[in-house]
Amino acid sequence: MGTTECIWGEPTYLVVENDITLATFRINAVCTHLGCVVPWNSAEKKFICPCHGPAPLSLALAHADIDDGKVLFVPWVETGF
Repeated sequence: MGTTECIWGEPTYLVVENDITLATFRINAVCTHLGCVVPWNSAEKKFICPCHGPAPLSLALAHADIDDGKVLFVPWVETGF
């Protein structure tokens, strides 16, 4: 899993599938509780905020797509994953 800056300037995780394709969503790396940047913990296989552990709410999502070699993000308006 890698990070990049999204169009809104927020730290963002792009998810790469097992077949090396980009997943159709991105994960905002900003903690929903305190605004920290949440790293991926490989040992525990989950995001853990360095300030307080798991956040009370899920990290924000957005749709991700590739168009002409550029990654584009569209706001996630659905209520679930």
